Amino acid sequence: MAGRRSLGRRFGWLWGAYAVSTAGTWLAFDAFALIAVLALDAGPTQLSLLAAVGPAVGAAVSVPLGPWVEVRRKRPVMIAADLVRCGVLLSIPVAFALGRLGFGQLLLVSVAVAAADITFNAAAGAFLKGLVPRRDLLVANGRFEATTWTASMVGPPLGGAAIGLFGPVTTVVADAVSYLLSAFGLRAIGGEEKPPVRPASGEVRRAGDLLDGWRYILADPALRPLFFNTVLVNSLIMAASPPLMVLMVDDLRFAPWQYALAFAVPCTGGLLGSRLAPRLVTRFGRHRVMLAAGVLRACWSLGLAFVGPGTAGLALVMVVEFGLIACCAVFTPVFATYRLDRTPSDRVTRTLSAWSATGKATTAAVTALWGLLAHLTGPRTAIALAGVFLLFTPALLPRRGRTPDAGPEPTPLTLKDAA
Repeated sequence: MAGRRSLGRRFGWLWGAYAVSTAGTWLAFDAFALIAVLALDAGPTQLSLLAAVGPAVGAAVSVPLGPWVEVRRKRPVMIAADLVRCGVLLSIPVAFALGRLGFGQLLLVSVAVAAADITFNAAAGAFLKGLVPRRDLLVANGRFEATTWTASMVGPPLGGAAIGLFGPVTTVVADAVSYLLSAFGLRAIGGEEKPPVRPASGEVRRAGDLLDGWRYILADPALRPLFFNTVLVNSLIMAASPPLMVLMVDDLRFAPWQYALAFAVPCTGGLLGSRLAPRLVTRFGRHRVMLAAGVLRACWSLGLAFVGPGTAGLALVMVVEFGLIACCAVFTPVFATYRLDRTPSDRVTRTLSAWSATGKATTAAVTALWGLLAHLTGPRTAIALAGVFLLFTPALLPRRGRTPDAGPEPTPLTLKDAA
């Protein structure tokens, strides 16, 4: 079966590196906010700054790195990004042990990690396109998606237990070590990566153009609607999370463990969706699956506005989140594969950098706006408005089953002896 097909030893090392770093990230979920509250007595305003400013500034910092990474071998860039994340995260427990940890350091580390995240992911997309044959890209992306949802299901409860037993800095150390292990895994892939495609002398200026990633996205008739759709959907889903926490924990008096359970159990939908994605594409075709999953994932969030107290309310959250996560888990690997197929190898890094930077900045801005909206109207109204706006986002999905080709592919960025 496609989902069980071996993609080779080298992909195995890449997958393992991704798995260990993703596990560390979810183990340390909300670690910065907990450190700010428990160790620095931070208030709501500081927590909002930490949630919004770090990713937004990190996205801006990452923009100039896209063109620079494009003309370099991707695996060394990924290893460097892992080491940067490891180093800056380890500065937190060191400063904490010395009694020097401050809120400003948390902000700076958040910025550095966000910039390194975007750079790593953009380079990883280009690297994967060269490592895995085109016919196996969907299987590979499905495995990454399943890994993400497994980590999101298991990591936060374990991280919460670790914080309760050993203190708020513990999971940050674990996250830092996970990036170090990821760097070792990437190093173990081995093989020789071919030099990236160098632009001709007349194209040097364009290759270094900071806006070229956005230009390519907006000029492509298939990527343009997907770009606006994914950015808006992700930002609206994330923006509803803080008001939902306030509604459930403060207004409806759910215990913290109940709140955690309400989001851990539905992550099984992510495992189901990611495994179904290749089979659905084989049966129904990529465009139909992407369109159907894209429409369905917009239909669930409005239900969260009707959450009530007690067991029935908890069950409603689980059902809604399960449906939302399952649809997202089908959509994401299909979309990620399609985006790689549409993008020439000499533009992958710039395109993914522009996409990710826009997504992080938009999510930060919309989350801050929804926080103000929840303050003015109440959390239930803010959740409902996010759900209503989500219902309109499928209008941005590409409707045609066939879209124009991305144009002739330049000499691809590949690896010798690729699996």
